[in-house]
Amino acid sequence: AGMKFFLQYVGCVFAFFSAGFLIISTWTDCWMVNADDSLEVSIKCRGLWWECVTNVFDGIQTCDEYDSIYAEHSVKLVLTRAMMITADILSGLGFLFLVLGLDCVKFLPDEPLIKLRICLASGVMLLLAGLPGITGSVWYAVDVYVERSSLLFHNVFLGIQYKFGWSCWLGMAGSVGCFLSGSLLTCCMYLFRETSSGRFHSAYSLRKGYSSAMTVLTNTHFPSSQTATSKMYAVDTRV
Repeated sequence: AGMKFFLQYVGCVFAFFSAGFLIISTWTDCWMVNADDSLEVSIKCRGLWWECVTNVFDGIQTCDEYDSIYAEHSVKLVLTRAMMITADILSGLGFLFLVLGLDCVKFLPDEPLIKLRICLASGVMLLLAGLPGITGSVWYAVDVYVERSSLLFHNVFLGIQYKFGWSCWLGMAGSVGCFLSGSLLTCCMYLFRETSSGRFHSAYSLRKGYSSAMTVLTNTHFPSSQTATSKMYAVDTRV
């Protein structure tokens, strides 16, 4: 039981931080950052939804949102948005399911098998969340690196060259965390399935046997004639 609680809590911590990292990564503005920091007087960051410029001297930041979602965008931007939003939804649901499946949470306290299945379902959701998350963030980072390398290889200088920033790293970290928590819940928690099932059936059999014994004991010590006499005595007493 102690090991089971420990695995649940570790998986919950990983799921919490992983979902948070993915959500922060999706809605922050530093997926790409200018690579020539020493030559620039401002830090230029590009995210999935807007682009921001921060002055290195006074710290003033100005942001410009991209065009409408229905406007024409690059395939890299559109697919990364879709994959990261999918990862956010799945990781958030996985974390909520995991909270409901914790033994310390008073939700279905008399149904240990159902709570264990909830933990397994949350593990599957977290594994599914890690797949689009790692695909979107790594693909975005590789595309930025390939674009920058091709420009340097052909000696093309466009004024600003970008490298992938901390938002992209955060997306990778959140995706890896989802894989870790999902693997922990699906693989390790599955080992406790048969144990919990055996305890459940043993408790059910014990309760059933106890109920049957009480029924026999009642029928033995309180025969029908004595029960009828007691009822008549009770009626006379009330009268």
